[in-house]
Amino acid sequence: MVSKKAAMETAIRDAFIKLQRNLVGRGPVEARTYIIEDMVLIRFKGVLTIEETHLAKTEKGRQVVKEMRQILRETFSNETEDLVAKLTECKVVSSHSDISTKTGERVEIYIMEDNLEKRLRSLEKQRIEC
Repeated sequence: MVSKKAAMETAIRDAFIKLQRNLVGRGPVEARTYIIEDMVLIRFKGVLTIEETHLAKTEKGRQVVKEMRQILRETFSNETEDLVAKLTECKVVSSHSDISTKTGERVEIYIMEDNLEKRLRSLEKQRIEC
């Protein structure tokens, strides 16, 4: 049986893959979501497009890729925070993101109002006791 935490991590990962495909035209090669106390961390591998990979070969190109991705993220930050809040049923206090033009990885971190991991553990314990 899949735990509530694992199911929620999978739902968040799948929603972000779909969102990235809609925004950039392709999804990551790999994505993982981790719920750690009051944080939701999403790690994407292989997120750079072919064009971005070529641009990342020069210093100016790396700056352009990082700036473009930051602008894109800022444009959709309310949407992604709402998505995380909806899937976790918990308010997002803040969010942070970065992309590595060297490795092609991107991370998203959402700080939640409550200790989500503790809440999910409590729900699992209640389910087991029933």
